[in-house]
Amino acid sequence: MKNLKSHPMYWLYNILLLIYWATLIPMLIYRLIREEGFYQRIKQSIGFLPEELKDKISNRHAIWVHAASVGEIVAASPIVREMRKTHPDEVIIVSVVTATGFRMAHQIIKGADGILYFPLDLPYLTNRILTIVNPQAIVLVETEIWPNFLRIAADKHIPVMMMNGRISQRSAVRYRMITFFTRRVLSTIRMFCMQSRIDAQYIIDIGADPNKVIVTGNTKYDQTYGIVTEEEKKRFLHELGFAEGTYPIMIAGSTHRGENGSVYKAFVKIRDHFPDAKLIIAPRYIYQADLIADEGLKHGVTMVKRSDMKAGKPVKADYDGVILDTIGELGRVYSLGDLIFVGGSLAHIGGHNILEPAAHGKPIVVGPNMFNFVEIFDLLSSRGACVMVKNEKEFIDTCLDILIHPDRAEAMKRSCIEVVQENQGATRKNLEQLQQMLDAVHGGR
Repeated sequence: MKNLKSHPMYWLYNILLLIYWATLIPMLIYRLIREEGFYQRIKQSIGFLPEELKDKISNRHAIWVHAASVGEIVAASPIVREMRKTHPDEVIIVSVVTATGFRMAHQIIKGADGILYFPLDLPYLTNRILTIVNPQAIVLVETEIWPNFLRIAADKHIPVMMMNGRISQRSAVRYRMITFFTRRVLSTIRMFCMQSRIDAQYIIDIGADPNKVIVTGNTKYDQTYGIVTEEEKKRFLHELGFAEGTYPIMIAGSTHRGENGSVYKAFVKIRDHFPDAKLIIAPRYIYQADLIADEGLKHGVTMVKRSDMKAGKPVKADYDGVILDTIGELGRVYSLGDLIFVGGSLAHIGGHNILEPAAHGKPIVVGPNMFNFVEIFDLLSSRGACVMVKNEKEFIDTCLDILIHPDRAEAMKRSCIEVVQENQGATRKNLEQLQQMLDAVHGGR
């Protein structure tokens, strides 16, 4: 791998990375002072692990699963769950990049022996953590391409594979501009298990060897968030202050700025027809909760924050809905909904995960921008499980139409469940490829 190390693009990448981190020093100092837990996060990212964690994973030849943030953690959850069954005696660790991912991993990933922050992708730091852990294999969930990490893993003869691989259209366009570099970086990965034929073509387009690329499906179809008991639903309703039998409950998940106004307008129209209607908004960025609550008042909708309720703080009486400003709850709270809007689709973001509400068998409405989830959307929409609207007016009219026509809603629910059940099994296929890679590297050990 000497030719990789000496390639001028690695030098340029490292120089740019150092400049980038240098510009962040004032912000990092501020966060170190003000943000609880940030010191430990930075400490881990530069290779200094807590002693208890270090003793548990150091030189134990772990299987290292890397999942950057919340979306990747959701995809990694069934992978780790099944990996623990198929490799009961192996040490399994999970790394994340974001604080929200770290919290989410502790909530939904139960089979890991350790959860840590991924190292900053600088040669010395990456080499340090890889030397400490000395994993037998590395699994990248979705698309985490860190040039130094991959190069040093290759230098240490640590096999790397991509599971549940996914590349957005936007990322593919950007990577194509530096294919001469990404081809070298991707050559260090032994197998690419991609979610769809579109993702497979994108990874090939940016330099992956076609002989290493296969389509295994999306592990999110195997998630267990679709299994919520009636008792759990009752508990959720009680905690949110909603009466049993409340109808309808509209849920807007992963919303961005510019979308919440449309959600409120649709809810007001729904409330005109169903006076007992309730609303749950789960913003993509929870720090926007207060702004979203203020925006609701302008539309005559009173919202309270889930975080305040959980903390036992007093909230307004007779509220219309709840802002879900917490981590890790949305996937299961979707089970309460009678109508689901998935955000990032009215705004020009590219959409978010529509499999979570689909797993619960819920009617789903999205805006015109689903370019980050083309194949999943095409599959659900082709079966009538998910409706795309072109603009705000169509969004409002469609939401109301689904609720006042229960036959339409029921047909959408059935289609959701059918699609999810038909597409389960990706986790098993991914783990079969992992076993083949381990057998090839270790001679069947």
